[in-house]
This record gives sequence, C-alpha cells and structure tokens, in this order.
Amino acid sequence: MSLTVLSSAYRLRPLCRLQRIQSHMMSSQVEPEVLLEKVGGVGVITMNRPKVLNALNMTMIQQIYPQLKKWENDEETDIVIIKGAGGKAFCAGGDIRAVTEAGKTGDSLAEDFFRQEYILNNAIGACRKPYIALIDGITMGGGVGLSVHGRFRVATEKTLFAMPETAIGLFPDVGGGYFLPRLQGKLGLFLALTGFRLKGRDVHRAGVATHFVESKKIPDLEKELVNLKSPSAEDVSRVLESYQNQSSLDSEKPFVLDKHMSDIDRLFSSSSVEGIVQNLKADGSEFANKQAETLSRMSPTSLKITYKQLQAGATLSLQEVLVMEYRLSQACMRGCDFYEGVRAVLVDKDQNPKWNPSTLEEVSDQAVEQCFSSLGEKDLTF
Repeated sequence: MSLTVLSSAYRLRPLCRLQRIQSHMMSSQVEPEVLLEKVGGVGVITMNRPKVLNALNMTMIQQIYPQLKKWENDEETDIVIIKGAGGKAFCAGGDIRAVTEAGKTGDSLAEDFFRQEYILNNAIGACRKPYIALIDGITMGGGVGLSVHGRFRVATEKTLFAMPETAIGLFPDVGGGYFLPRLQGKLGLFLALTGFRLKGRDVHRAGVATHFVESKKIPDLEKELVNLKSPSAEDVSRVLESYQNQSSLDSEKPFVLDKHMSDIDRLFSSSSVEGIVQNLKADGSEFANKQAETLSRMSPTSLKITYKQLQAGATLSLQEVLVMEYRLSQACMRGCDFYEGVRAVLVDKDQNPKWNPSTLEEVSDQAVEQCFSSLGEKDLTF
C-alpha cells in the first residue's frame, strides 16, 4: 500500500468514527414519552411509548396535568385531543411494575403515582374545554382513566377495552367506581369483577365510548376538528356524529353481550360476591360457568373490595370516588395480593397467583371495611 493511500485511510478513520458516534447518538436519543403540541386552536396530547403500549408513568402524568390546566385556561385553545402513538394502543394501563417495585422498598412512588394519576383523572372529568380521547387501540386501566371521564371518547374497530385489575390483586381504579356503576344494569359490575374484554363497536354499545369511527377515518376526523373555528361542544359533537354515520363497519353484528344482558342483570344481582358466585354455579349455563371459572382465578380480596367500591361509587361524585379509590390503592400497597398478582401475570407470567386469603369466605367484612378507612392527613385532596 502506498503512503498516500495509507495517509488518506488514516484521515478517513476519525471521520468514520465520528459518523459512527453520531449515528449511535441519534439512535440512542430518547424520544419524549409524551408529545404536547398546539395545532391551531387544538391542544394535542400524544402518549409516545409505543414499545410498552403507551403505558402511563409518572413522568407522563407530570407533563400532561399542567399542560391540560394551561390549555383549559387559555383563550386560544378551544379543544383538547388525546391519542396514543404506534397504531397498537391508546394506553394499555399504568406502569404497574414500577409501582410494585416502589411498594416493596417503601419508595414514595407507591403513594405519589396513584395520587398524581387520580388528580389528573379528576382534571379530565372537570375540564371545561371539549376533551376528545381517540381510543384507537388497546385501552385498559390507566388508559381508561385518561379517556372515560372526558366529554368525548371515540372507539374504532381496533379498540380493546378492559378493566383487568382483579386478576392482579388490584381493583378497577382511575374512577372505575364512578363510571362502571353508571353503565346499563349490572354491566359495570360484571366488567369490573371479571375483567371481560370489549372490542371495537361493542365499546360504544356498552356506553364506554361516546362514538364509533373507523380507524382509517381518524386522521381526517382530526383534521376536521383542527379546522373548526372556535368550536362549542355541540360543534365537536356534530363532527363526531357525521364520521360515525359514515362508519358502517361491523354495524350488522349484534353487541357481544346482547343475549347475556338479562342473565348478567339477574346473576350479578346479589348482596355479596359469594352470592354472585352461587348464582353463577346454580345457573349452570355455559356463559354462567365461564364467568364462575373466571372469578375463581381472581384475587378474593380484590373481588370483595371491587364489589363494595362500585356499590358505594354509584351515589358519589367523581371526586369522592377518587378519594375512596386512593384509600383502596394504599390498602393494596400494604397488602400482599397486588405484589403476587403482578408477579404471576406480568413478571414470571406463570399465571398462577397464590392469593392470601385464598377463598372469598376467608376475606372478612372487617378486612374489606379497613381498606376503605380514611388515611387522615394522607387522604387525597384536590
């Protein structure tokens, strides 16, 4: 090799190295976990953790809340839209693993996460500007809290809704005690105890979503909302209805629970969870057996807390429900089923939790009552 070639190769080497460093820096550059943008008169919140199905963490809550309050008081902002990035999920829930780790070590995140999350849920429920959640994908737990209390919730054929908390030793929080008992008949209690999943148009039919629009129409719907001039809630409603009217996908299919609604109302009408289980076993239909089997896998403590939560929540305001749920969240952090449920479902994934107590009969009314006790100065305040 001649000297000139060698020297030019040498000169190139630092350049190649520099390019490698730059490309590495670009690939490891951290994407913001939530995008907050103003598009015309619209405040747009995009949850931006697609690799973890936009799971809600503390950082995101701390960014969304002040921005929402700012937009609510800003004369230049007419409406707020919230959506998820990545095409799979709106938000699949809260960052539960981080919370369990904190709970085990006594880290304050175990208090702070629920406190801040519920304050955000309340702000969404009280928001004076039209708030539109585009729940185009998986929407569970914490994701339900970011959407269901808002004025408008738009489901698509990709929406998958569930409140699966009884399977991890928790309860359907984020205001579940408010919206679930307000669904038709005993549907809310059924969804809360079993974690039953609703898909697509059924999310609208159940009353969880206010509208159904085909997923491919969502970008156009967003554009039209952005182009509205100083819109009122009625103007927003008209646009959503016009898109819903153009969305005929799956309209001929009946509601998945249609033929079971009267059974749900009958079987889930009991003064206790034990009574519900007895009803299901005595009924003996395929549907009833399946629900009894599902309930047998859930945390007995969670089932009893959830039953009482919805019973109480039916006559409370959203704020009062969130105060109650904060007490329950801290009771779960003090207990053992939440840690065991997260281990079995999310960490080891053996789907074989060892609940303690292991039967409904062993969960005393007194133990349940204790979960609802005031935390004194540590109670949630707004």
